[in-house]
Amino acid sequence: QVQLVESGGGLVQPGGSLRLSCAASGISFSYYAIAWFRQAPGKEREGVSCIGACEGHTYYGDSVKGRFTVSRDNAKNTVYLQMNSLNPEDTATYYCAADADIDCLDDRVNDVDFASRGQGTQVTVSS
Repeated sequence: QVQLVESGGGLVQPGGSLRLSCAASGISFSYYAIAWFRQAPGKEREGVSCIGACEGHTYYGDSVKGRFTVSRDNAKNTVYLQMNSLNPEDTATYYCAADADIDCLDDRVNDVDFASRGQGTQVTVSS
C-alpha cells in the first residue's frame, strides 16, 4: 500500500524559509516521480514542483522558480522541497504525489496524472 507523508510545514514570516519532506513507503521509490502541489482556500490547485526518477528531470511552477528547490534522497525514500523567500501568496496546504509514469519533463504537472498523494502539510506565511 502506497503511503506518502508530508512534514515540515508551519508558520513563517515573509522572507523566511521552510523545508518540506515527503516520505514514501510501499513503492519502489527510485522509480517514481514525486510532485508537489499546493492549494489555498478559494484558489485552484497549483503544481509547484516535480522531480523525476532521473534527478535531472525537474519542473517548477512560474510562481516558485528561483525560490524553491526540489531534491530527493532515494536511500531515505524522501523528497524535499526547500522553500526560500516565502511570501504570503505561498500560504497553502502543500501535498506530494507519486507516479511511476511521469518524467517531470512537461511544461506543467497535473494532479490527476498522479496515482497516489499524501494528506498535506500546512504552510502559512504571515508576519
